Amino acid sequence: MQLYAERPIRRTAQLVSDLLALLLVVLAVWLGTSVYDQVMKLRAPGDGLVDAGTGLRGTFDSAANTAGGIPFVGNALAKALHGGSAVGNKFADAGHWQIEAVENLAWWMAAIIIALPVLTLVVTWLPLRWHFTRRATAAAHLRTLGDEGLDLLALRALATQPLRRLASVDAAATGWRERDRDVIEKLAGHELSRHGLIR
Repeated sequence: MQLYAERPIRRTAQLVSDLLALLLVVLAVWLGTSVYDQVMKLRAPGDGLVDAGTGLRGTFDSAANTAGGIPFVGNALAKALHGGSAVGNKFADAGHWQIEAVENLAWWMAAIIIALPVLTLVVTWLPLRWHFTRRATAAAHLRTLGDEGLDLLALRALATQPLRRLASVDAAATGWRERDRDVIEKLAGHELSRHGLIR
């Protein structure tokens, strides 16, 4: 598999683009996790509400249990104190709701921050690298086939010329038809060069 060009300038450009892509992914992950950590700090008030609600509920439940032992008014007083315990439950529930909302927000923000650059690379950089690898690998394989492969590469070089250049490549086409070795090697070299390979 031909992952990189053999020509130094093109190979250097590919290595730089790969390193930049990797750096972009690492930076996105770092930024996403940093944002996640910062947003998660917003859950502190929710934790405080849960703690306050739990403490309030425990205090009222304890008071209600103690009041239940008072003769004559104990049951009524215990029932009234249990109402305060319900308020503690509401505080704790509000805290849990806030914690869940902050956790969801932190997760989604981190996911978006990481996904946007990665998806951009998947749509732009990755197809370019994939097409290069596929074509360069095929061209490198044809190069290893000897004269038959060179002949196919030369034909490909002729076939992919723009229409405006066809008149100027007439001599090359004639040379290819007549199996002129120099013309075939020149055309094959041109095709290999187009894929970043050396003859």
